[in-house]
Amino acid sequence: MALNHDEAPVLDALVRYHEADELGFSPPGHKQARGADPRARAVLGDAVYLGDVLAEGGLDDRLGRARVLERAEELMADAVHADHTYFSTCGSSLSVKAAMLTVTSPGHSLVVGRDAHKSVVAGLILSGVEPVWVEPQWDAKRHLAHPPSAAAYDRAFTGHPDADGALVTSPTPYGTAADLRGIAEVCHRRGKPLIVDEAWGAHLPFHDRLPAWAMDAGADVCVTSIHKMGSGLEQGSVFHLQGDLIDPAELASRADLLGTTSPNVLLYAGIDAWRRQMVQHGHDLIDHALRLAERTRSAIEGIDGFHVHDADDFCGPGHAADFDPLPVVMDIEALGTTGYRAADWLREHHHIDLHLFDHRRISAQLTHADDDRTVDRLLTGLRDLAEHAEELRDAPRVYVPSPAELRMEQARLPRDAYFDVHEDVPANSAAGRMAGEMVTPYPPGIPAVLPGERLTEPVLRYLTTGVAAGMNLPDAADSQLDTIRVVADG
Repeated sequence: MALNHDEAPVLDALVRYHEADELGFSPPGHKQARGADPRARAVLGDAVYLGDVLAEGGLDDRLGRARVLERAEELMADAVHADHTYFSTCGSSLSVKAAMLTVTSPGHSLVVGRDAHKSVVAGLILSGVEPVWVEPQWDAKRHLAHPPSAAAYDRAFTGHPDADGALVTSPTPYGTAADLRGIAEVCHRRGKPLIVDEAWGAHLPFHDRLPAWAMDAGADVCVTSIHKMGSGLEQGSVFHLQGDLIDPAELASRADLLGTTSPNVLLYAGIDAWRRQMVQHGHDLIDHALRLAERTRSAIEGIDGFHVHDADDFCGPGHAADFDPLPVVMDIEALGTTGYRAADWLREHHHIDLHLFDHRRISAQLTHADDDRTVDRLLTGLRDLAEHAEELRDAPRVYVPSPAELRMEQARLPRDAYFDVHEDVPANSAAGRMAGEMVTPYPPGIPAVLPGERLTEPVLRYLTTGVAAGMNLPDAADSQLDTIRVVADG
């Protein structure tokens, strides 16, 4: 029976809740904004508090008999061609851990692309699973990693046939996509499930000019952040499941194990509303965004010192399989400054916040929410940046190692090294020691150092020069990296 996508079960239930004048003697304690600080209400608006109700015993009855959340999840699964969908209010960082803990277990191994987000490494630490690392496809000229190839996953399984499954990140924050169909075939030939961390791909199912959507490409489970490229609120995430290699009840159980018992209904509502919006209008909205991106890319390419990366740069043999043009990634090396310095200048002088920046690039993420007005403001800021480039050329330079130098020996399991006894040592004398922490340039959130890796001088030099240039290392015990945390007897 066809589902009715005009419905939005969570939003509809909120309307019924207010029309019935439900009176709660239960959390949340602000009691429909009545107890909230008036100063907070003035900033946030009462709608935030009015939408903040208990999921059960509020939005639904105490036994969930109206099936509000279940119906919303069923509609989402139908919209994106999945067998099952689960909502998460703890972001894709939780969702990907739940998927990993369903596919594998302590003492086992999982084939993982080394360009994985720090949340994947956190899943390895929590689970005690041994990673079988698959190297990304490195663009040595641009110092940039693209997703690993299907052949690389095939080699990893050949060397580790007992691995429980695989995980790949696609698309990357830079917009490059993996050969998901090829990787799924590699996995399924061996009866192994494939997890896709598709946090940056919420929009992919809704337009045929975008890279392949994980469910259509044959993945078993994929994780998507509705708040990144969609219209959800921050922390709104879903994970989708299909096929018979993963038990839906086990996946739900792992999500329950890790998730909160007090989910925010506002996040559910954002996810539910996004699904309805995209089913009804998604193709047209994304079509507009793609045309806008084409205009924006062309205009930026005409600014002195800017080069906008496109499929010709990123796709082809030894590179990415596909490309999403909505993250507008700009190489500004010719301006003689760093992405860190450029991003800071744009925020200070034009109040423009970029989504990604590194030693030589900045990126402006476009979505269906952008229009001529927002793009024209971006272009004005970028042209002004180019005109003031000379003022920014004193930026400290980042030493970027070769691809081979970036990779360090995984001497111990991430879990074992993370929970061992640690000590802090000067970073300039830490080469040869075993890391006891993650050290992650953010964005994009891909760890440069993992617990259990044997530290090397090139990686330490990359990070210390990066910090001097403006790199953010939010998970390091010493974010300035004067010291680094290592295993005490390592």
